[in-house]
This record gives sequence, C-alpha cells and structure tokens, in this order.
Amino acid sequence: MSNPWGPAPQGPRRGPNINPRTLAWAIAGIALVVVLARAHTIHTEEVLLFCALIPSVILHEISHGALALVFGDDTAKRAGRLTLNPLPHIDPFGTIILPALLALSGAGVIGWAKPVPVNVSRLRHPRNENVAVALVGPAVNVVLAVILGLAWKFSVSQQIQAGFAPEPLWAQFLFIAGYVNVLLAAFNLIPLPPLDGSAVVERLLPARLLPGYYRIRPYTMFLPLLLVVFDRNALYTFFNWVANEWARVLGL
Repeated sequence: MSNPWGPAPQGPRRGPNINPRTLAWAIAGIALVVVLARAHTIHTEEVLLFCALIPSVILHEISHGALALVFGDDTAKRAGRLTLNPLPHIDPFGTIILPALLALSGAGVIGWAKPVPVNVSRLRHPRNENVAVALVGPAVNVVLAVILGLAWKFSVSQQIQAGFAPEPLWAQFLFIAGYVNVLLAAFNLIPLPPLDGSAVVERLLPARLLPGYYRIRPYTMFLPLLLVVFDRNALYTFFNWVANEWARVLGL
C-alpha cells in the first residue's frame, strides 16, 4: 500500500567518519614508504616480516580487550576494538611508518597497533586483573609462536634438512611469523611503560609509592622509542638474539 502523504523525507547521508589527523598521517606514511622503497631494494624477507607483524600485533591488542571484558570492563567492546578488521587497530606511525622505516633501513621490524582502551577501574579486582590483562598480549604471541614453530617443524624442516626440496615461500612465512611473535612477546615484557611488562612492576610497588609512580609514568612512555631511535645497535643486538634463540628452538 502506497503512502498517501508521499515518500518520507530523507535525512542527510553521512559519509564515513574519518579523523583528518589519522588520514594525514596515513597519507604521509604511504608517501614516505613509496619514496624509501624507490631508493631501496625490498627483499622477500622484509615483505614477509611486514605481513606477519600486522596480524600478530592486532591479535596481541585484541587479547587485552577480550580479557578485560571477561573481567568486567567492556570499554574495548563499546569502542569497536574487539574485531579482526585491521582498520580500527592501525596506528599510522606504529603500524605503518616505523615498521617500514626499520625494514627499509635493514634494522629489523618492530611496531605496534593502536592500544586497545582498558578502564582499569571497571575491573572487578583492578590491581591483580590489570596484570593479567597486560600479560595476556605477550602470552598470545607465545602461543602463536609455538603453533607456527610446530607447523614449520613438522611440515617443512625434515624435508629441507634431508635436501629434498628448497624451502617454499609459505614455509619461510611460518618461520618469520613465529620469529615475529617471539620478538613481540620479548619486547613487550620489557618493564618500561607503555610496554606490558611495566604492569608487573606496578603491581609489585607498595600502594604508598603508586601516586609517585603514576606522576612519572607519562614521562617514561617514550623511553622504548628513544632506545630504538638513538641506539640502533642495541635494537639490532636484541633482534639478533631473538632470531638466534628462535632458530635454536627449531633446531637450526
């Protein structure tokens, strides 16, 4: 039956809600990557590192919000961050620009996604559960590394060691993705804010020292990044150590 008053008036259609600052960062990041890529030969290993890093970091971040939800905080869920869609998790600098710069400079790859919001005060037992919420991210990376390592070891390593066939590209990805997850777990357990290991330090502090810790914590947020920027040798040594340990675990 038709509407006797004619069609209902249509409200204005809203386009996608895009943060102009995020868009500017993304455009700048893409332009920077293009410029650097033209001056640098990109190797297969660098592409595989980048492809492994993004889903590993996203799963790391989702796990924080998912466990917080179990403990009573639905902040991440209401923010739309408990999703495998990579777009809501992308931090233009940490997910695109920094990993690309490190890969193109030959220093290795490290990065981060946009932190999943967690309201510690909404947890049922904030001091204890905050530690669990922080450490679940590295734990997920360890589990992923174990799964990837086992998949590589049982499907590829015996054939390669016997000299039957060269290592296929997908096998290289299994090895590199496992390495990336070990690297993420080890890096995030460094006890410096904003890394996950700092939650353990915070929990061990006596309650009387917490106000002072909270006052200085915002000024320590950039210490890991400063280490990356000003001491590439330290970063390379760390990457190399993780790679050697990962290879040793796989029996290489």
